[in-house]
Amino acid sequence: MTSKSQSLLWRKIALHLVLTPLAIIWLFPLWMMMVFSTMPDFGIFSPEIILWPSTNFVANFANLQADTDFVGAMITSVCVATIYTVLSVLLTSMAGWALARYRFFGRSAILAIILGTITLPFAVVVIPQFIMVAREFRLANTWVALIVPPLFNSLGVLFMRQAFSMMPGELFDAARVEGVKEWQIFLRVALPLARPTMAALAIILFLQSWNNYLWPLLISSKPGTMTAPVALGTLIGLTKVSWGGIMAGAMLLTAPILVVFVFLQRHFIAGISAGAVK
Repeated sequence: MTSKSQSLLWRKIALHLVLTPLAIIWLFPLWMMMVFSTMPDFGIFSPEIILWPSTNFVANFANLQADTDFVGAMITSVCVATIYTVLSVLLTSMAGWALARYRFFGRSAILAIILGTITLPFAVVVIPQFIMVAREFRLANTWVALIVPPLFNSLGVLFMRQAFSMMPGELFDAARVEGVKEWQIFLRVALPLARPTMAALAIILFLQSWNNYLWPLLISSKPGTMTAPVALGTLIGLTKVSWGGIMAGAMLLTAPILVVFVFLQRHFIAGISAGAVK
């Protein structure tokens, strides 16, 4: 083994020695959430330190389902997050394509406005948005109210604009010379090339919708339109808190996202790092 190979090997060992404890620290709260989801309420606050799962998960889930219809709320969350992700990726891709490839009056002003909206906290717009959706449009307790208001994502527009800006313009000019229409260039040429970026954006948007709590809490109060995080929050009462049910629900909310990210992390990393290579 050459000295260069030995140096590379020791660097890898040192890197793993540093990152392994950090990974354990990051995973420990998730492990304890899983442990607490299998324990009764009195066991969670026991003075004894318990690091291994118990056998009370089924009972906790049964109580959770009886109190909140959590399965129905999970189905609502999956449907809302999926529809939101598909529509938002499509809209942000169209906006990013227009801002990247077309020259028109006011383009710089539109970009400045989009950049400005990123700096605005959601608390600034939540009250006007609620009044408009609930009182003016009368869309409270509907899936439309859950999906449509947050559809336009400023970060997604800038994300897709950067992806389309890095593509060679000669490719699209050649397609135009061949008589390909603009919408066909966008759908059949630009979008396939931007697939890694779209995959990364889809993961981000799905997680954003899946974890969204404040807006669904304000706009949906009926069981049929209540998302899983909101249903989980109803277990916290004034006199009683079902901690076992909360931990079981949190485990069910977290597990699918971890599985999806593990299987799609290659696309996520490829999309995020696409802007680093030109």
